[in-house]
Amino acid sequence: MAKLDVWDSNATMVTEFTLLGISDDRRTQMVLLVVFSLFYLATLFGNSFLIVLIILSPLLHTPMYFFLCNLSFLDMFYTTSSIPQLLVNCFFHRLTISYIQCITEMYVSLFLGMAECFLLAVMAYDRFAAVCSPLRYTIIMSWKACIHLAASSWAGAFFMTLIPRLFQPTQFCGHNIINHFICELQAFLKLACSDTRVIEAVVMINSLIVLVVPFSFILVTYGRIAQAVMRMHSAKGRGKAFSTCGSHLVVVSIFYGSALSMYLRPQGKTISDLDKIVSLFYGAVTPMLNPLIYSFRNKDVKGAFWRLLGKKMKTLPS
Repeated sequence: MAKLDVWDSNATMVTEFTLLGISDDRRTQMVLLVVFSLFYLATLFGNSFLIVLIILSPLLHTPMYFFLCNLSFLDMFYTTSSIPQLLVNCFFHRLTISYIQCITEMYVSLFLGMAECFLLAVMAYDRFAAVCSPLRYTIIMSWKACIHLAASSWAGAFFMTLIPRLFQPTQFCGHNIINHFICELQAFLKLACSDTRVIEAVVMINSLIVLVVPFSFILVTYGRIAQAVMRMHSAKGRGKAFSTCGSHLVVVSIFYGSALSMYLRPQGKTISDLDKIVSLFYGAVTPMLNPLIYSFRNKDVKGAFWRLLGKKMKTLPS
């Protein structure tokens, strides 16, 4: 049973929360355990593989793969902030989590999600510079500029995460059951008994800044890229541009599509099963798909892998 400490005569301070998980059915829990264990392992392996390959392959030491390395690093920690909690939930009926652990998990996940939003926009700008200004690309995307853009993405996400933390409700009137498999912000806010209009407005404004603004920037950027590609006379050049930009566009569509549907639609009084599925999609499925999309659709990555493998084979003793 979760612990409750007295706050005042009308409210209580919750020191622990109970997570309901996705399903109470034991078979469903076992299926989820197997499926998302495989997803988690694939995410860790795929993203760590990309990071190592980019570091070891000099031909991949370009701005595009520098940002991709940041994305892979981020995705490993992003999925780690939610999937282990889901796997534990498959073993325990109504898992109990402390208030501090819940808050930490919630804001770490929020920070990493926001960082991914900004980083995907930065990657779109990199592709825009490469396609629309190829002669000035090395000047526009110098290593100094790349480091500043990546650092700004992380710092901007950290700052935007602090804002809802300042307006976070503290009174829960004894309600301590979170209808989710993780401590997710929307589910957390539904437990508050204090007035949540301010924090809900803050979350909506945050969502507009973090989701709508970068997504709109990406759409405009890719509109300009499409115009530039269509003006190319070389079919090979058009194919290469569509290949590199297409991978990023697929990732953007999956991530932003699920995140926008979660945070920019009217919120009900309770969390539905659909909300949990959407959370699974952008928190577990997208980080797993990112390395697959960039690996299988990218000739440079596949070429770097085979060259690196060939060098390793030559160095093996006969």
